[in-house]
Amino acid sequence: MIDTPKLIVRFALVAEQPNSRDEERLSSVSSENSIAGIKRYTGFVRGRDLFGLFDHVSLEANPRAAKVGSVTTAILESLETTPELFPFKSKGILIGTSTYEALQRNRFELAFEDPASEGILDGGHNMLAIGLHMLSAVAEEKEIARIALWEEMKELWTEYRKELEKEKESFDFLVPVELLVPSDIEDVGAVQQFEMSVLEICAARNNNAQLTQETKSNKLGFYTEIRDRLDPKIAARVEWKSNEWESSEARPIKVRDLLALSWISLNKANEADLLPLNISVTPQNIYRNKGECSKQFDKLMRHPGVSAPIAGEGPTHDLHNDTVKSCFDILSDLPALYDQIYEDFPEAYNSNNYRFGSSSIVKMYDPVKRETAKDKAAYVATQPMTHYLNRPVYYRYPDGLIMPLVYGLKGLMEIEDDRVVWATEPKAFLKKYLGDIAGAYRLVLDMARFDPQKLAKNQASHEFAVGEFEKALLKHRAKKSAA
Repeated sequence: MIDTPKLIVRFALVAEQPNSRDEERLSSVSSENSIAGIKRYTGFVRGRDLFGLFDHVSLEANPRAAKVGSVTTAILESLETTPELFPFKSKGILIGTSTYEALQRNRFELAFEDPASEGILDGGHNMLAIGLHMLSAVAEEKEIARIALWEEMKELWTEYRKELEKEKESFDFLVPVELLVPSDIEDVGAVQQFEMSVLEICAARNNNAQLTQETKSNKLGFYTEIRDRLDPKIAARVEWKSNEWESSEARPIKVRDLLALSWISLNKANEADLLPLNISVTPQNIYRNKGECSKQFDKLMRHPGVSAPIAGEGPTHDLHNDTVKSCFDILSDLPALYDQIYEDFPEAYNSNNYRFGSSSIVKMYDPVKRETAKDKAAYVATQPMTHYLNRPVYYRYPDGLIMPLVYGLKGLMEIEDDRVVWATEPKAFLKKYLGDIAGAYRLVLDMARFDPQKLAKNQASHEFAVGEFEKALLKHRAKKSAA
C-alpha cells in the first residue's frame, strides 16, 4: 500500500459549520454535529500556508483541468495590484477529504488517499494563478511565460522549491479556503456517505464552468473500461474531462464522440433484450445529438444491473455486466473502422464508375493540380486527416456523408452467448465489400442530393446502410460455404 503523504494547512481565521451552538437553531442537524454527514471549516489561509498543498496535491479531483488563460490573468492582476482585496474578490479554494485531524491553533492535518475524488475540488485556476504569482518572485519571466498547465507549474515549483522557501514569509496575502470533511471519521457509514456526496458537491460548485455530463461520468469511473480497451494512440487524444487535453499536433477527440459510437453495439444488445433496462438511441442521434447519447450512456451505466460502486473507493463504479463489456469490445474497433470508411469510401464510390469529387462539398488535396488549376475551390491547401488516428487522406468532406455507413457496421454484429460480437473480421470485410456497399449507397446519396445533414439526420438512410451490410455479409458467407 502506498504511503499517503500528510500535510498541514493552517487557517489565519476559521469557523466550524455547524458548531455545537448551531444545533439548537437547526432542527435537522444530527447529534453528530453535521448536515448530511458533512462538516465544513471556512476561513482564510495565508499564501505561505498553502505550500503543503502545492507540494503534495494534484488537481485530479477537480472536474476541470486548470490552464493559463483570461481567468488566471485576472487572478494574477488581483494578487499583484490589490492583494488586500483578494480574499473578497475570489471564491477561493474548496478542499475535500475523508482523512483529517483537527489540531491546535487552527491547524488541520490532511491526507488524500483517493486523489481522483479527494483534494482540491474547486478553485484549480486560483491555485494555478497563486502558484505562478509565488514563482514570479524566484523564477525568470520567460520561464513563467512558458507555463500553460497546472502540471507545468508544478514542475517549475519543484525546481525552485528551495528558493521559494526563502521567500515564504513574504507571501502573507489571504486566500478564502473551505474544507469539507465527514461528520465522524470513525463512523464508516458517515465516511461512505461523504465520499458519495463529494462528487455531487464538486459538480454543483463547477456549474458556472459548464461542467459536462462526460466529466461527471468520468469521475464515476464509467469510462475506465472504454479507456482500457482503446488503442493507446486514440486514448491519449481523448478529452476525458473539460480542458484536460492539450496538444498542438492534432485536435482532441471529444469523449462524447466515443459514447455516440458505443450506441451502435449497445442498440444491437438492446434489440436482443440483453440490457437490464430498455434503453437505446435513434441512429441519427449518433450524429446530430451526441449530448443525448451521453445522457443515455450515463443512465445505462448507473443502473445496478450494469455497474456498482467499488467498496472503499468512494464514488468510483465497477462494470460487471458482460453484455455491456462486449459492446465496449466492439467499440474499441469502431474508431479505426470509422477512419477506414472515411479514407476508403471515395475510391469505393468511384469504383462503380461514379465521380465522388464531382460534388461541390468534396475537396481534394493535390498540391500539383491546385497550383495549375483555374478554379482552386475544388482543392484544399492543407492535407486532411482522419478523425481518430490522424492519418493523412486525399479527400476532405463532411462526416455526415458516411455516418449512415458507420452505423451500418451494426449489420456485421451478432449475438453469441449474451454477448455482442463481430460476425466476421470487419477491417478485411470493408476492404472486400465496401465497393459493393458504396454502389448501392449511391441511391441514398442521390435522394439526399449529397446533403450531409439530410443523410446523417435521416433514420431511413442508417437502416438502409445496415441492410446493405447484412446483404454483403450473406454474400460473404455464401462464398465461404461454396469454397
